[in-house]
Amino acid sequence: MTTPIISLTAARALHLAAQGLLSPLKRQARPDDVVNAIQRMGLLQIDTISVVARSPYLVLFSRLGAYQPEWLEQALAGRKLFEYWAHEACFLPIEDFGLLRHRMLAPHDMGWKYSADWVQQHQAAMDNLLRHIEQQGPVRSADFSAEKKGNSGWWDWKPEKRHLEILFTAGKLMVAERRNFHRVYDLTERLLPACDDARHALPEERARRQMLHRTCRYLGIFRAEWLADYYRLKRVAPKTLLAELQDQGEISPVRVEGLEGQFYVHGSLTELLPLAEQGKLKSTVTSLLSPFDPVVWDRRRALELFNFDYRLECYTPKEKRRYGYFTLPVLHRGELVGRIDAKAHRRQGVFEIISFHAEPRVRFGKRRAQDIRQAIARTAKWHGAQRVALGDIPAALAAEWGTGWEVG
Repeated sequence: MTTPIISLTAARALHLAAQGLLSPLKRQARPDDVVNAIQRMGLLQIDTISVVARSPYLVLFSRLGAYQPEWLEQALAGRKLFEYWAHEACFLPIEDFGLLRHRMLAPHDMGWKYSADWVQQHQAAMDNLLRHIEQQGPVRSADFSAEKKGNSGWWDWKPEKRHLEILFTAGKLMVAERRNFHRVYDLTERLLPACDDARHALPEERARRQMLHRTCRYLGIFRAEWLADYYRLKRVAPKTLLAELQDQGEISPVRVEGLEGQFYVHGSLTELLPLAEQGKLKSTVTSLLSPFDPVVWDRRRALELFNFDYRLECYTPKEKRRYGYFTLPVLHRGELVGRIDAKAHRRQGVFEIISFHAEPRVRFGKRRAQDIRQAIARTAKWHGAQRVALGDIPAALAAEWGTGWEVG
């Protein structure tokens, strides 16, 4: 059987289709769409930076359009989602608890997220904390007062915060809900009373295979080398699994024009593959993506698939930044055409575009300029802004847009 050959544009469209970014949602978003979107991506990375909407909310906005951010918290509090370490800290569908449970049961393998030395030193205090939660109910780290250490002026030393984080990593506590985005912890056995590790927790090797298998679906089109990063798996050799999945008809090989090596397409995209071969599959989404969107979080994959070299610079000293503090990749109809450094001035009702760096050789024709303006306007409106203010943007756009516009 001849291996299909598809264009790079079609390959990008297949990946975006798998991620829910092939075409805009054609109706008003509903609460269940939040959980459905996370199930489609497999996980939703959590980050607390809030110069614009925090990352998990922005990732969902790119896929759902205007929706109510509290739907995410409601899904967590309603046990449709849970939090744990997957790619990094993530929201995950509750049915995947057993998939991650082996990490909780062997927390010594979780690196900095767990400290056996800390547990040994503070075992009695941690046991007391668990008893307190059992008797008094859920807690936040803010419920415990900080201790001032000496005369140094350092206030933010709270052993209970570290206790809670370690007990969370070890699976003894879960995040019951978030209040103002702060975690509220409760006992795992209270939140999931029906959970039985003997029946529900997958053994590590089986869980790892399942994660790789699922990642094939979440990426849609992929190289073998791209699979490990999604769930941060180490020492991965997926060739045997890929051969089995190919024999079972779960994945099929393809070649991508202009890219070296073997690619595979997941069976969930079977109906779209003929359109991809014919050059008829194209993304119509224009959106400002979060830096922690699955489309761009793997720098190597974004570079190979989209020719987009992306690095988050919020942890880079200001004088060494090239593009900005928290730049948002600009997705336009299947291409990553630039990055925008934005800031939501919530009190003033202004959504500021500090800078817009276009990718080399990107031209701004009438449709592209209009699509991007509309995407910025939608994002600004969802942030509650009444005005978009423009800073350092490409000359072609400045000529069209001036210094900004009112949001209708």
